[in-house]
Amino acid sequence: MKAVLPMRSVFLALALLSGFAVLPCLLRGADVDPGKLDAYIAQARKDWGVPGLAVAIVKDGKLVHAGGYGVRELGGEDAVDADTLFAIASNSKAFTSAALATLVEDGKIGWNDRGKKHLPWFQLYDRYVSEELRVFELLCHRSGLGTFSGDLLWYGTRYSSEEVVRRARFLEPKGVFRSDFGYSNLMFITAGEVLKAASGKPWAEYVEERFFVPLGMKRTRATVRGLEKIENVATPHGEVMGRLRTFPWASWDSMGPAGGVISSVRDMSLWIRMQLGQGELAGRRYFSSESSRKMWKPHMITGVSVADRKRFPSTHFKAYALGWGVQDYLGRKLVRHGGAYDGMYSGVMMVPEEGLGIVVLTNSMTGISHALILRILDAYLGGKKRDWSSELLPREKRHRRRQVEIQEGLLKKRIEGTSPALKLASYAGTYGGALYGDATVELEKGRLVLRFEPAPDFVADLEHLHYDTFLLTWRKTFPWFGRGTCRFLIDKRGKVEEMKIDVPNEDFWFTELEFKRR
Repeated sequence: MKAVLPMRSVFLALALLSGFAVLPCLLRGADVDPGKLDAYIAQARKDWGVPGLAVAIVKDGKLVHAGGYGVRELGGEDAVDADTLFAIASNSKAFTSAALATLVEDGKIGWNDRGKKHLPWFQLYDRYVSEELRVFELLCHRSGLGTFSGDLLWYGTRYSSEEVVRRARFLEPKGVFRSDFGYSNLMFITAGEVLKAASGKPWAEYVEERFFVPLGMKRTRATVRGLEKIENVATPHGEVMGRLRTFPWASWDSMGPAGGVISSVRDMSLWIRMQLGQGELAGRRYFSSESSRKMWKPHMITGVSVADRKRFPSTHFKAYALGWGVQDYLGRKLVRHGGAYDGMYSGVMMVPEEGLGIVVLTNSMTGISHALILRILDAYLGGKKRDWSSELLPREKRHRRRQVEIQEGLLKKRIEGTSPALKLASYAGTYGGALYGDATVELEKGRLVLRFEPAPDFVADLEHLHYDTFLLTWRKTFPWFGRGTCRFLIDKRGKVEEMKIDVPNEDFWFTELEFKRR
């Protein structure tokens, strides 16, 4: 097996290759020992069961740490390094905000423009909201839509970005416009459509031209197309019923402005250095300091939970800016974001007044990036020595067990001695609604099979559970969800009129979808 180099060795080699001097002053902080930090991250990776991860630290305009731990794929020999590509998922949102900032500065849009000025066809659940929603409000989660609402419109479907946005008008609000926080990928997709309308270029092409190329982010890309031809790419991993497995790369191209960037920690360090420079790096200005302040300004209060008040007593506020979350910690302002992709989680953190930036990219679906970022923050900011990995890991394990219990609990809910009200053939047919489109139920070899027409991989076998409820088992394994239920509603004539799909998970709301009998 090929040796996995420790971060410190990789860091020294990268620093020399990059022309950065490895000086003690660059590592200054209340308690920053590169050897101890390296060992801590390596041990945390093992404790959390993460196949591979990469970490970069920027301080005072310099890349002071960059390296990898573990392997690109479980059971493989190829080591992760500073150039290994990972999905950064929702850390892509900051690229979308910055892209719109450049259009504002070019005079092509205004932050306070109504969205409909650039997308006349744009429509949400309410006429007033549709007419009033401003461009900057697409970027701060205050549209009134619920958190993750409508994400099944893009996940695994054939729908284009525009079609996803057009269908959003059928989503019911979960909160009050401009008053309630609801994390909305759909609004960032809408922002991408505004960008396209104003610039004449697709989002992926625009961010490549304005940021990736001039910053020197040579390996960064905004699509999975052609990824199989590139060397040094991590493989996604996730747990299914308590067992770690690999997943194929999934196309998130239709939601690119919300989560489509693929990058390495070396490339991301350039992005972070430019951000900490308030839009400037190496004598080139990408956006103004005024735009930087706009993007880091709180626009929607999210609040500090009771649990977080206990865990982080120095944190007094949390809010969402434009593509970034902001909060205070140990007397400093933090600018941060996380990312979650099929089999890959990530974290980005900046402390502007300290010139500090941290990037953690992983090929697993765990919260290790949060633990590592907190450890690094404390080291640089002089916080109390806390073993964040050991503190947060038990919570992670409880969460994993809970997911397994939910899946096992579906069968435990079975009511014995019941049977369907109708013959199986009577449940077959086409069901659908305006939001999502159609799904079909067919009788194949004596069993019912469910197919979601917009999403080719959404095919499930239906096994009778009790009464008119069937256990739904996907033929393909997904990282976000497992089995669920399909319940058929019978009208007073004894005919099937609707089916209700419920797949327990924390990210994709199947209960939003309407499936009336056609």
